[in-house]
Amino acid sequence: MRNFKLLAAAAVTAAGVAGVAAAPTAQAGEVMDSVMENGTLRCGVNTGLAGFSIADDQGNWTGLDVEYCRAVAAAVLGDPEAVQFVELSAQQRFTALQAGEIDILSRNTTWTLTRDVSLGIHFAGVTFYDGQGFMVPADLGVDSAKDLSGASVCVQSGTTTELNLADYFRAQGMDFEPVVFEGFEESLSAFFAGRCQVYTTDKSGLAAIKSVDAPDPDAYKILPETISKEPLGPSVARGDDEWFAVAKWVLFALIQAEESGVNSENVDEMMDSDNPTIKRMLGQSGDMGEKLGLDPKWAYRAIKMVGNYGEIYARNVGPETPLGLERGVNDLWTEGGLMYAPPIR
Repeated sequence: MRNFKLLAAAAVTAAGVAGVAAAPTAQAGEVMDSVMENGTLRCGVNTGLAGFSIADDQGNWTGLDVEYCRAVAAAVLGDPEAVQFVELSAQQRFTALQAGEIDILSRNTTWTLTRDVSLGIHFAGVTFYDGQGFMVPADLGVDSAKDLSGASVCVQSGTTTELNLADYFRAQGMDFEPVVFEGFEESLSAFFAGRCQVYTTDKSGLAAIKSVDAPDPDAYKILPETISKEPLGPSVARGDDEWFAVAKWVLFALIQAEESGVNSENVDEMMDSDNPTIKRMLGQSGDMGEKLGLDPKWAYRAIKMVGNYGEIYARNVGPETPLGLERGVNDLWTEGGLMYAPPIR
């Protein structure tokens, strides 16, 4: 059963910042109940990918994937710090989710048909539209992926990256030598040690590796080709529709908040907005929270305590960060991008 005391505590937290009381009513599932009762969200993340999920020497986690989990914790528990981050390799991530060792997986994971229908998981949406690329030493003298015939390529096993790599070279009629590693750090060390000529992963990952992990960033370059579509997003285990709904709608609320001009700085002022969408999103009208099994201020807390999608993007991977990634296809649909939230109504 749901721990209404914890939810009430979350409501009190929200009331403390918003001055509005809460009234949760809907039924929740097993995962939702567990999160409520434990007062902690267990979030599976990458073992260390700058911009997405990485811990400093003090164990403080940052990154776009990390902040999504903080937003869920803020919405559900009233505390963005109530998250236990669980480091998972590419091979471990789905097993951990299926076994109930984590409540949500937020680990730069590509949404594919096979994963969606055969792993017992639901993808909650897309937090970052990516694509696979190649990085090479600048002195290799290569300017295009089409010049990589016969090259040795470091890649992580158990990833769509590994599959795309084979598809690309086959389609181009080129040979390559795969140098496969289970661990992310292991594969990086091998590349920088010269055990392979090429490193391949999602382009955001290449940007992070080049800017943060490379011993000399100027000694490496990312080739221009993007060889795949990689919609990256969080996922939850099947069997708890209420939890699935929460995972989806927290993400949608972060995107809608940016579209509506609501951010962590002005959300209190926006509580008085006459805009119907903003009023419903922030719990000033309608019963959106009740429908999700949460109190009315679930989205308010996520935005106030973590920020809207644009804030999260800018803080972790945007042009002013070491990754320096422009919004591109990750911009709002109103700005020519793909980020689009269904109506909150």
